[in-house]
Formats: sequence, C-alpha cells, structure tokens
Amino acid sequence: MKFLIFAALAAALIGFGYLKLTRPVPLPSINKNKYWGPGDSSNYKEDKTIKPFKLKVNREVIDELQSQLNKTFKLSEPLEGVILEYGSNSKDLKHVIKYWRDNYLPKWSEREKYLNTFPQYTTEIQGLNIHYIHAKPNTKAQKTKKVLPLLLLHGWPLSVRELYGITQLLITANEKSDYVFEVIAPSLVGFAWSDAARKPGMNAAEMAIVMRNLMTRLKFEKFLVQGGDWGSIVGSHVATIFPENVLGYHSNMCVMYTPLSLAKYAIATLSPHTFIPSPQHYGHNFPLLEKLAYLLEESGYYHIQATKPDTIGTALTANPIGLASYFLEKFQTAARHISTQSLDGLEQIFTLDAYYDNLMIYYLTNCITSSARLYKETMAKAYFDLQLERVQTRVPMGCARFHYDLPSAMDWQLRDKYTNVVHSKYYVGVGHYAPLEAPGLLYEDIVEFVKKN
Repeated sequence: MKFLIFAALAAALIGFGYLKLTRPVPLPSINKNKYWGPGDSSNYKEDKTIKPFKLKVNREVIDELQSQLNKTFKLSEPLEGVILEYGSNSKDLKHVIKYWRDNYLPKWSEREKYLNTFPQYTTEIQGLNIHYIHAKPNTKAQKTKKVLPLLLLHGWPLSVRELYGITQLLITANEKSDYVFEVIAPSLVGFAWSDAARKPGMNAAEMAIVMRNLMTRLKFEKFLVQGGDWGSIVGSHVATIFPENVLGYHSNMCVMYTPLSLAKYAIATLSPHTFIPSPQHYGHNFPLLEKLAYLLEESGYYHIQATKPDTIGTALTANPIGLASYFLEKFQTAARHISTQSLDGLEQIFTLDAYYDNLMIYYLTNCITSSARLYKETMAKAYFDLQLERVQTRVPMGCARFHYDLPSAMDWQLRDKYTNVVHSKYYVGVGHYAPLEAPGLLYEDIVEFVKKN
C-alpha cells in the first residue's frame, strides 16, 4: 500500500511539473520605450526626424582594405581529404581573398551603386539611430493592386543585403498576385548602419520592440512581418508582444524549443507519417539523432557568441582575412546540400557578389562585435524569464520549411504557440539563407500566405 501511495504521489508531482512546464503563460510586462543610447536618459529627448541615407565610402577606406589584402599572409594547409569538417578551408580562403582584392574591390563603385538601389533612411528609436530600407511599389502598381506594408527582417551573419532580391519582387506588380508590398527592411540593432545598444540586455524581445516602434514612427499601425534566422525570432516576438499591430507573421525558420515542443518532437519520431504530410519531407526533421548531431557539430560559433561575443568580435575587427574566413565557413555550410562543398557552392547558390557585398557591410561598419552580442543577450536569464515562446498569439501565421534549413517545428508543435496557423508548406531543396538562394520561391510562399490570411 505504501508503494502505491508513493507511486501515486510521484505520478502527481510529475504530472504537475509537466503541466507547469508546458501550459501557455500570459504575456509579461515589458517596458516598450526603454532607452538604449549612451548615458543617462533623464534629459533625453528623442529626435523623430527621418533622414535620407546613402552609402558613400571614402576612397581611402577602399585603398586601405586593398593594402591589407595585398599583404603576405601565411595560412595553415588543410588536412588531407578535409573540406569543411575542421572549419574554413584555407585553400578556398586564398581564392576568396584573391577575388576580393583583384575582382571585387576594383568594381566597388558599381557595388556601392547597387547597395544604394533602394531608398534608405535613418531615424532615432529609443536612443538608437536605426537604418532601414523603405521600398514602395511604383504608382501604377499602387493603383491596380492592394498595397500591404511589410516589415522584412534579416538574420546573422547577414544584413539587409540578404533581402535585396526578394524586396524587388515584393514591390513589383505581377499577374500571380493581387497584392504588392511596401517593404520596410531595417538593419537590426547593432548590425550595419543601425546603432548598437550601449547597455546590456538588447535581446530578441527588446529588438522586436525597437522594430515595432520603427513601424509606428513610419505611421504603420497595421503591417505584416516576415523573417528568417534571427529575423524569424524577432518577428515572432513582434507578433506576440504587439498582436494589435500585426496583420500576419510569416517565417522561413519556424523553430520552437519549449519543453512541450521538444516532447512532441520525440513522440513524432515514433510515427513521422502522422505529423509530416509526405515521406519526401521526413528529412526535414528526421532521423532525430542525426539532426541533433548535426546541430551539435555546427553550433560551435553559437556557443562562443552566446558566452564571449566581444572576444571573437575583437579578433575579427579590422581583420578582413579573419572576417572573410569566419563568414565563408557559414556560407559554405548553408550551401552544403549541393554536390560539392568547395568554393563552387558559394557561387552556384548565392553569387560571389552577394557574399562580398555582405562581407563589405560588416567590414565597413565594424559591426561584427555588436551583431554577435545578440546571441549572448538572447541566452541570458532575463530573456528566458520572459518565456515568450510559451505566450500564445492569435496573429495569422505562415511557415515555409526548406529542406536543408534547421529542423522546423511541425504544425502539431506550432499550434501550441500560434493558435491561427493558416499556411504551412514543405519544400524540397533550399537551405538556411532562402532570401538569397531562392527569392522567387520565398516570394511565392509569402503571397500564398497572404491570400489565406
């Protein structure tokens, strides 16, 4: 009898613990106007002016970079038969440096012009100067199509450059859609030409508040949100904290790591066909142990940036070769689904100019340290205490899952947080940087989501 009583009590405690860890929680109280600029905010008055921005780099800066790339450098030879298993491959890196020096920099004026393709601006939000693209459809499109404002968010180690291809599609009218989009694509806080926070705590939730306040500064009280990588996490928080402002949230990296979600993932391994629409898509999530092993293998950078971001940032600051190596490995890893893992993959999937444009933005703005801090701030206790992944949102949600991206949550998992999942699709092929690799496919998925919204 005592054993039965003990077993019943143990079962009750386990059940209580499970419910405590898995049930939805209310939205926490968050300061939506916190000051992130330098010094004390007691005398701070926000400058609400919207200022045009145009990239113009002094020739001396380009000459200095050229000089650095001209220096003799010694790189360790890769091990025999090794491509990316040990990180950036020095043979590939030599080609990257040579192309950067001899092919890319001589045409910098052309690339600078391209980076100025869309109208860009800056404005002050919560003590920080925030840079953003504001691209509008042409007058004819505005008259013949329904125009929807869209907050478009990039990730790391990327920048707004990631979004150029899809932005052009979104603002251009075509027969496939009754909609065109007015795109606002900000540089995240601490990225590119957006100021870095001067105080600790600028995590993904705080960044979501800055992004929403930017949209209301621009007089958008209702808007769509789309993002991948960090843009998906920030975008989710915008939808969660400000559901009254968000018409719909679309993600191309629909990840969830709540206790309930992880438990459901483990259960789904017993019967994948119950939770995945087609056998050809099982590879998105299974086999589970293989996916976990891959995440462990590729998350070393995450651990560094989530613990000591300023150390790696300092090592890469004013160090173009180091920065090129660090980013090269990330881009090549994202292209690992092609037949070759050599430098050819970079060119086949992203184009070399896209890689170098992005690399130049980080080099010119010296933002590697401040961008890496997002990892530490979003792994801090203050962020986890918010439990935003467990706060449900009624905002219409759409998910595009690309085969070679991180394992996305299944609908069974998504609906625990997003109570109104209206669009869910799986795609064969394409990796983590979908806006760069497949802007047309991502555009079509966004349009399909909007039609269902």
